[in-house]
Amino acid sequence: MSSAPPFEPSDPLGLDDLLSDEDRAVRDTVRRWTADRVLPDIAEWYERGELPGIRELARELGAIGALGMSLDGYGCAGASAVQYGLACLELEAADSGIRSLVSVQGSLAMYAIHRYGSEAQKQQWLPRMAAGEVIGCFGLTEPDHGSDPAGMTSYAKRDGTDWVLTGRKMWITNGSVAGVAVVWARTDEGVRGFVVPTDAPGFSAPEIRHKWSLRASVTSELVLDDVRLPADAVLPEVTGLRGPLSCLSHARYGIVWGSMGAARSCFEAALDYAKSREQFGRPIGAFQLTQAKLADMAVELHKGILLAHHLGRRMDAGRLRPEQVSFGKLNNVREAIEICRTARTILGANGISLEYPVMRHATNLESVLTYEGTVEMHQLVLGKALTGLDAFR
Repeated sequence: MSSAPPFEPSDPLGLDDLLSDEDRAVRDTVRRWTADRVLPDIAEWYERGELPGIRELARELGAIGALGMSLDGYGCAGASAVQYGLACLELEAADSGIRSLVSVQGSLAMYAIHRYGSEAQKQQWLPRMAAGEVIGCFGLTEPDHGSDPAGMTSYAKRDGTDWVLTGRKMWITNGSVAGVAVVWARTDEGVRGFVVPTDAPGFSAPEIRHKWSLRASVTSELVLDDVRLPADAVLPEVTGLRGPLSCLSHARYGIVWGSMGAARSCFEAALDYAKSREQFGRPIGAFQLTQAKLADMAVELHKGILLAHHLGRRMDAGRLRPEQVSFGKLNNVREAIEICRTARTILGANGISLEYPVMRHATNLESVLTYEGTVEMHQLVLGKALTGLDAFR
């Protein structure tokens, strides 16, 4: 009878056994990239409230296959859903802003074009976006319409063979550095998506400042002032809210994994600190209360990773439902925030210092908790699925 392998504090459930060699190669590639290009500078970027060199970072992410990586063709990597999730986990272990850059590029802007665009739109945009040569953004949220996108007021009207697009979008990641925006607007036919080159007359994207979360991320408003677009700017394969909502479901899946990356970073910082910080003549990790915190953090962290892996396998099998994505987003982001807050208590006063990643991750996750569906929205999605009763209206 073979003996069990040794217990690994970094992988207490042995979840690494669930991964193929290719899965591990993807994970390790992204981990090495973040260690080289993000972790040495992220605290300074966060403190300054900027993401310098974002276009160069995008090209590097394209070079390692991280942009639109779960899409097929057009220069995309064609990776599995699990591999994309592992990449999101490693990116967000560095910073939520870096994962947001990749998620918006691949799971929102590129996904929308890939799934609902014409062949000409795919050929025009996807290869350059996959390479990081063009950054994309996704315009759905409006200043007065966040959780209820059906209330959007942005409007596109026909003028001859052209479209004229007017409106405002808010809290748009990558907005001011994007070369192309996928913008959703009302039309006489219903909600439609438009592929908008950001150099089009009437388009502007003022950057949003004074953020205390996602500070190392570009966040903008989109202003569309009678932007004239040709007839072929519309995404031809979808009408109605199912278009943007399906894109959001794809992006939320990445958050299920990514939030566990932020949680892992905080847990590792707390564990290392507990073993080295001495009080009352011994490491604080030797005290029962600290060990109880670490045990609870480890349980929720690895349960969350296991949940993400399960959802990834379902996505790869074509069996993942939007309600299951809501399940994962609701649980994992909520637990990730709690892990970060508990890690902060272990680090004491040092927990608020940017010398450690804990407070940065905790404040970032406050945004992740809200965007792409608040806690309340995902609770109502699950409540409707469980009861068959719609509580949204």
